[in-house]
Amino acid sequence: MTEITVRRLGEADVEAWRELRLEALERHPEAFGSPLVAEAAQPLGFFADRIARGPIWGAFSGMEMVGSVGFFVCDGAKRKHKGVLWGLYVREAVRGSAAAGALVEAVLDHARGTVEVVQLSVDADNRRACRFYDRMGFLAYGLERHALKVGGRYHDEELRARFLT
Repeated sequence: MTEITVRRLGEADVEAWRELRLEALERHPEAFGSPLVAEAAQPLGFFADRIARGPIWGAFSGMEMVGSVGFFVCDGAKRKHKGVLWGLYVREAVRGSAAAGALVEAVLDHARGTVEVVQLSVDADNRRACRFYDRMGFLAYGLERHALKVGGRYHDEELRARFLT
């Protein structure tokens, strides 16, 4: 396998990120709050806007984008000490490699000095993802029951946080 590199996405990455994002929503609808049909209907400019507002990072195997993750700082004076890691997805072919860890480390590196805590939510039934976040130092602090409803089935989400200070 080619070495995995991670970098912040820019304007030239819009089409590749749109393709990867739609793949994630299609293959794992229980893992993401956005429905595939809604994002698939968006023009390319929607995805360009999200990258421009960013930050969003991509993991690359050679020239192919094989994973991505986003981050934002919460709004408001009382919440700006918190950031949210969102949308982590890595293609099946590179799962178990360093791609997911490298993407999360990119978020944490960016977040240090900006926020005190990084939060995320993960499908509680996805034990592999939960174990991954355990290894990355994210502690479970709550459970949102029926967080998502996909195809008539409810999915609970574990709420997790990693304190940076």
